[in-house]
Order: sequence, then structure tokens, then C-alpha cells
Amino acid sequence: MADARTRYFRRLKRLRRSARRWSVFAGGLGGAAIVLTPYAGLGLADAFWAAAAGGSIALAGWRWADLRALAAQPAPPPPDPALAGEQARQRLVNAVQRLPIGRTAVEEVRRQQARFALRGSGAAGPWARLDRASMTLTGLAARLTGPGEPAVLEAAVAERSLRDLAHRVAGVEKALRFAPPDTRPALEDAHSTLVGQLDSGVTAYERLVAAAASYVAEDGRMVTEDPSVTRLTEASDLLRGVAAGLAELRDSTPRTPHPGPAPA
Repeated sequence: MADARTRYFRRLKRLRRSARRWSVFAGGLGGAAIVLTPYAGLGLADAFWAAAAGGSIALAGWRWADLRALAAQPAPPPPDPALAGEQARQRLVNAVQRLPIGRTAVEEVRRQQARFALRGSGAAGPWARLDRASMTLTGLAARLTGPGEPAVLEAAVAERSLRDLAHRVAGVEKALRFAPPDTRPALEDAHSTLVGQLDSGVTAYERLVAAAASYVAEDGRMVTEDPSVTRLTEASDLLRGVAAGLAELRDSTPRTPHPGPAPA
């Protein structure tokens, strides 16, 4: 999507081109009407020539008026390079996400970027555990139906909260590197508290994923036999019955004796 400055100059160019084009039409049709009307006398064709010439002159005048009005407006300022780069990046991401596997690829890139940003931090280990548990829950989400659906929503909210907490831990660790000596004890205590909250939160999330897996497993065990196995068994019994019927029919059919050679 073009910025406001680009759209302004693009529209100005279109209006100038349109005004020139209608000016040419107006000049050509007006000249033809001036020449042909006295030459052939007044008639029905002359009315069409005059109407076309008058319409072209009016449209040309409107286009020039629109062009002057737009040119009188100040052009929008050029966009900020950082903002323009961010918009271009977002457009590229949106285009990739529309591809069949684009969304998965973008999410994986973002996950790797976040993991790299937390490298060496006390939140790196819990973040990796949270990633593994989140991908596992994503694979189970389609089967968490009925009573299991609210658990998926709760897990999504908890995951966002835990990731925000991990970034807080990393932020406090960065502040500890240049904090004055008199403020370090308070920061270290806050950091230890945040790390403990993050670790316990990730553990609770892992327990939720384990419970979701147990739900999916028990929900599948409620069916005594898989429907596909049942259909295969029924198809096998049907074929076996048809084969037995054909064999019985063959045995009950009297055999016709083969005619011997004709007498000489």
C-alpha cells in the first residue's frame, strides 16, 4: 500500500494526463464541428458533432479545474524511513501468511527470534520448555472438544502471560548489568521472584498439556473399537459371505456331461 505522498503525486499525474487528453479531444471535435457545419450545412450529424465538441470542452475544463485545485494543496511530507520499512516488512509478512504453509513458517521464525533474544538469560530454559509444551498442545487442540474446549482458551491466555513474564525477567537481567551497587540487592531479589514465578508457571502449563493428552487418550478409549476397524471387519464378512454363496451355488449346480465323439 503506497504512502500518502506517493498517492498524491500519482493522482496529480493522472489528472494532468486526463486534462491533456480531453483538451486534445475538445480541440479536435471542436475544429471538426467548425469546419464541417458550414461545409455541409446544418443537419442531424452536425448536432452530434456540436454535442461531442461541447461535452469534450466541458470535461477538459473540469479536469483542469480539478488539477489546479489538487496542485494548490501542499504535498504530504515524506514518510519516516523506519515507519516505511516496518510497513514494508508487515506487508511481506501478510503476503507470506496467505500461503498454505506461510503462517507456520512465520510463527517458527518469530519463535526462533524470541529464543535468540533470550539466549543466556535465566528465562531461556523456561521459554524453551514453554515452546515445546505449546507445540504439543497445538497438536492436541483439534481433539479437545466438549469439556476440553475451555482449557485451550485458558492455555492461550496463560501462554501470553508467561511469555510476557519471560521478557520481564530478561529486562531485569539487563538492568542488573549497569545498576548501581546500592540498587542491586532489590533488583536481584525481584529477579529471583520473577524467575520462580516463571518456572512454576511453565510447570503448571506443562501439567495442563499432560492433562489435555490424558483427556484425548481417555476420550479415544471410550469407544470400544475404532470405526474404521469396524467397517473393515464388516467389509471382510460381506466378501466372505459372497464367496461362500458362490461356492455353494457352484456345488449345487448339476454338471452337464461332456458329449463324446460322434459315431463314424
